[in-house]
Amino acid sequence: MDLEARSFPPNIKGTLLAKLREYKTDLNNLKNETKRITSVNVNQAARDELLDSGMADAMTVSADQRGRLIMSTERLNQSTDRIKESKRTMLETEELGVSILQDLHQQRQALLQAHSALRGVDDNISRSKKILTAMSRRMNRNKYIIGSIIAALILAILVILYFKHFH
Repeated sequence: MDLEARSFPPNIKGTLLAKLREYKTDLNNLKNETKRITSVNVNQAARDELLDSGMADAMTVSADQRGRLIMSTERLNQSTDRIKESKRTMLETEELGVSILQDLHQQRQALLQAHSALRGVDDNISRSKKILTAMSRRMNRNKYIIGSIIAALILAILVILYFKHFH
């Protein structure tokens, strides 16, 4: 009982330890009185009366201790149930966390694949832009060449007409 009383919170422990000390002193007093009575050899009736009253007190104390023991056992069972419930909740939380991490890993893989595909598309767009720029330059160059040829032909026609009409 001493060990059990020491395991309680400080506010309850003090009162329980005080009662325990009181019970111990009562028990020691009763033992001493029993020894004294047995050593003195008082008449049998007085002796029986003392033993009966001591047994009644011991039974009361024993019943009180048994009641406290039952209460302590109930508290211990409740604490065990709470611990089991907490452990179950912890395991569920751990499973949920693992599931979330797996989902995040899959999403990361999908993002990495999309990123690499986007990089490939970006490279293709850059090549297409270079090709279109080159084509635009060639087209402009061809326009200038054709325009120059047309201008040269018009100039040649004008020169030919000039020489034909004036010479």
